[in-house]
Amino acid sequence: MKRILIVDDAATVRMYHRNILETAGYAVDEAVNGIEALEKSLQEPFDLYVVDVNMPKLDGYGFLRELRSQDILQAPAIMVSTEAESNDHKQAYAAGANDYLIKPVKPEQLLIHVKLLIGETFT
Repeated sequence: MKRILIVDDAATVRMYHRNILETAGYAVDEAVNGIEALEKSLQEPFDLYVVDVNMPKLDGYGFLRELRSQDILQAPAIMVSTEAESNDHKQAYAAGANDYLIKPVKPEQLLIHVKLLIGETFT
């Protein structure tokens, strides 16, 4: 079973994404900021990260930059944010994101991007 880490400081957003992903058959874990996410990802690797930009302590950009600098198996990351400017997209990709979605994300949209990034086929 593929493991996905949701990194977002908003409990409602984590719950929303968790429900979508668990219903689709994924194992889901959560982190409330980049520091907690980094600790979890160093303990046990994930197959995909769904990361918010704006978080306390360590934001999504900082988390991805730190994650990408680690000598561990690297998994794809989807940056999910309310920030819709092209500069936000550029910053996300520069930090190590593989994809960028604007909140609120529709369930079908999230699942399509998740499946593409972890190499699953569509049924």
